Amino acid sequence: MSERDIIYTPFSELLSNVVDNRGRTCPTSQTGLPLIATNCIRNENLYPTYETLRYVSDETYKTWFRGHPLPGDLIFVTKGTPGRVCLVPPTVDFCIAQDMVAIRANPKKVNPRYLFAALRSAEVQNAIENLHVGSLIPHFKKGDFDKLQIPVPRMEVQEYIGTLYLTLSAKIDLLHRQNKTLEGIAEALYRHFFVDNRLVGWEACIIGDLAFHEKIGVLPNRKPDLLFHHYSIPAFDGKCMPLLELGISIQSNKYKVTTDTILFSKLNPHKDKRIWLIRGSVPENSVCSTEFQVLRPRAEMCLFFLYGFLSHSDNYEEIAAGVGGTSGSHQRIDPEVIFKTRCFLPDDKALIAYNEMVGPVFDKIRVNLNSMITLSRLRDTLLPKLMSGEVRVRL
Repeated sequence: MSERDIIYTPFSELLSNVVDNRGRTCPTSQTGLPLIATNCIRNENLYPTYETLRYVSDETYKTWFRGHPLPGDLIFVTKGTPGRVCLVPPTVDFCIAQDMVAIRANPKKVNPRYLFAALRSAEVQNAIENLHVGSLIPHFKKGDFDKLQIPVPRMEVQEYIGTLYLTLSAKIDLLHRQNKTLEGIAEALYRHFFVDNRLVGWEACIIGDLAFHEKIGVLPNRKPDLLFHHYSIPAFDGKCMPLLELGISIQSNKYKVTTDTILFSKLNPHKDKRIWLIRGSVPENSVCSTEFQVLRPRAEMCLFFLYGFLSHSDNYEEIAAGVGGTSGSHQRIDPEVIFKTRCFLPDDKALIAYNEMVGPVFDKIRVNLNSMITLSRLRDTLLPKLMSGEVRVRL
């Protein structure tokens, strides 16, 4: 495939329908149909997620909206984080809020799966970044869709690229959902061993008695050409997959990440619960955001127990109560609050029994995560090469 096989076409010309539900907030209720907001749309996820939801009544659903997405449509964010896009699943049990639109590809002009892949490509995402306006809150208006040029190869090439991208994305999504189920099993095992059957005689202590507070600083930009495994807040919010980034692109100070540690985010604890269990081999050049606090268990056998304790809702809410800061969008936990939180130390017999039960669960989560990382990097490496024709498609 050569460059002459690719025709750059205005985004607006590739669409057969756009559902735009006004630029204002719709009436909400305590129950009803979920209302998907921009925070539910991430390029790391195949479908929208259900986070911090509001709801609309049946009457509002039927009368207020101009239209609703259909299975196979794309949800495209137009304000705040313009360009984020997700696929509408086969069953649509939600409606979409303002600051996003549902778009439908015109199959006579572009393969719908290819359009999804193209919109997520680095080339198109960079173009959206350069086109959107608004210094305080970026936005990319529907009226500007004709300014965005989408590279469109031959239809048979589109079919190949779109199918490959969607197949790999679906496999990643399946593994991610499996991990969510496994995490639920791990939570249930923690409750069984240490909440429902907690023994009075277990030793009282604080988190600081069970874990070191590791604060090994790293300045990645001093090694601009080195590839770092970056355990960032966005990486966690995606699918708990560290990002591969060159040192030159990581401007701020980071903490070193090593195996068998727990990363506990101090940022906005009431809004986002971010606790990251780090197991298995970790590359030497692994770093994390300083929004994470790195906990290393003083005893290896306490790793799973500590993770379970910190993740348990009652304990987490107690820690989250120690937030500071006047801004509602940027509240942080004082690290001392984490390490001074009251805890307990089970006896060795209980820890061994718990580890034997929960260990295989975390092992499977790690295997799935490694597969997700491999598939994600394969997909994201192949996509620009296929779109540009660097990797040729024999059809």
